[in-house]
Amino acid sequence: MEDTSKYLIHADVTADGVVERSDVVGAIFGQTEGLLGDELDLRDLRQSQKVGRIDVEITSTGGQSYGHLTIATGLDKVETATLAASLETISRVGPCRADLEVTEIEDVRAAKRKEVVERAKELLRTGFDDSVMTSEEILAEVRQHVRVEDITEYEGLPAGPRVTDSDAIIVVEGRSDVLTLLKYGVKNAIAVEGTNVPDSVAELTRHRTVTAFLDGDRGGDLIFEELSQVGDIDYVAFAPSGTSVEDLDHHQLFAALRNKVPYDTVSELNEPREAVAATDGSATPAPAPTDTDRNGADVESATDTVPDSNDTSTSSPSPASEVTVAGSADGAFGTDGTGAAATQPTEFDGQSADEPLVEPTEPETVYGHAAVIIRDRTGHVRFLDADGTVLEEADAGDTLETLESLEGTPSTIILDDILGQQLLDVAADRGVDRIIARSLGQFTKRPTAVRIHAIDDVAEHAPETESN
Repeated sequence: MEDTSKYLIHADVTADGVVERSDVVGAIFGQTEGLLGDELDLRDLRQSQKVGRIDVEITSTGGQSYGHLTIATGLDKVETATLAASLETISRVGPCRADLEVTEIEDVRAAKRKEVVERAKELLRTGFDDSVMTSEEILAEVRQHVRVEDITEYEGLPAGPRVTDSDAIIVVEGRSDVLTLLKYGVKNAIAVEGTNVPDSVAELTRHRTVTAFLDGDRGGDLIFEELSQVGDIDYVAFAPSGTSVEDLDHHQLFAALRNKVPYDTVSELNEPREAVAATDGSATPAPAPTDTDRNGADVESATDTVPDSNDTSTSSPSPASEVTVAGSADGAFGTDGTGAAATQPTEFDGQSADEPLVEPTEPETVYGHAAVIIRDRTGHVRFLDADGTVLEEADAGDTLETLESLEGTPSTIILDDILGQQLLDVAADRGVDRIIARSLGQFTKRPTAVRIHAIDDVAEHAPETESN
């Protein structure tokens, strides 16, 4: 009855003598019987569960009894008021004269409504998450989740899914480093999980092109020393001094990998980490390149190591390599063929090292343009023709206006922004073949004539060279 009751009748009872609860209940049923007719007979209402249990609390003091009773009802307002009024006709309880007075009729639903209102106020304060994710954040989070889910194991060690079938691998220190590389699309990393290099990793290095990518601290030096003793290393890269691979952002990570140094150039040095000058940006001169590095054979063999579109071995220099010398193959060496370190004062095509460096050349591939525009967060859009020549470059916010005003039809659009439906439709109408954007928005329709890619997707499959 408590679940279906609408009202509670509260009444006080006073008796001139000592009475008990059963006397009060008997008086209520006996003296109201037949008073209000069959429809409001209290016994019938109890049997049909329209009236609940009669609760009575009574005490006796000094020869008199005082008490309080409560009756729950599921009747409407008029019927409940009529029933309450009939209780006040009771004049005797047991053998004693008595007086019963209704003090209140409580609306149970009003109390529940009050509780609902108070709870609703509390939920408004604490129950809602005020943070609203943008479309770009949603896509980035989903993309990152998919990549992190790709982590596997190789002989019990944390590894990317491409370690088993890739021609080149990256050896890192721990699981967090593998996850960081996965987040940025590098799927061929394996962790040694400490300074004791496992036999499985040592054996793996003898059959693959290996880049040791280690933390810029004492631990990285120790792993490098043991790995060089038990394994076969081809290239070495270090995180900036004092930092770990897992702490690097996208730009720092790919800059370090692009500026890797052949192992032969640092194998005999006491401080190999400091020798990799271009990797951590220090002022220490980098060692001279070996003959193997000059002819480029070993450099090209590790193309699967860095799935980044702007690989400096075949395209334009990365921002990190431009700091050392423009047009260098690994960002750590000069390109005059003399073997002299790029950071040493020397003549370069008739230009002193103290003079400003020559301007870097334009990227040679579509993916090189994508790296320059999108990876460096320029906020620009670049339009290319079928030969890869730049037709126009403008602010990303003016993409539509610029595209509509171009005289010729661009073959490729490189956009440092989210690609939306409107721009995709206009590009399809203009005959654009391909769009590479920072990320892709939501599309209600996707024209089949236009190939669209997010930069993170094409980075995993970017070829070394491409005919535009």
